[in-house]
Amino acid sequence: MRRSGVAVNWPAVLALAAGTYLLRLTGLVLRNRVRIPARVERYLDLGATALLVALVATAALTDGDGFAGWARPAGVAVGALAAWRRVPFVLVVVLAAATTAALRYLGVP
Repeated sequence: MRRSGVAVNWPAVLALAAGTYLLRLTGLVLRNRVRIPARVERYLDLGATALLVALVATAALTDGDGFAGWARPAGVAVGALAAWRRVPFVLVVVLAAATTAALRYLGVP
C-alpha cells in the first residue's frame, strides 16, 4: 500500500471523534429539558442553510486553488433546477453529470 506522506495525529482524531459523540449524546439527553427560543431556532436554521450554500458553492466553483471551469457550475445549475422541479434524485444526479460531461466533451473547461 502506498503512503501519501501525511502523518496522522491519532490522538487528535480520537479526541475529535469522542467530542463529536459526546456533543450528539448531550443533544439527545437534553432534548426535552432545554427550551430554545424561537428566534434562536430561526438563526440556527439560517446558519445551517448558509453553511450548506457555502459548501455547494465551494465544491461547484473551485478545484484545488483555482476556478473549476464552466462545465461543473453548469452541471450543478442543471441539477439544482431539476431538484427544484422535484425530479427524482437519481435523475437529478444523472442530469448534472451528463451536462458536465457533455460540456467537457465539447471543450468547455
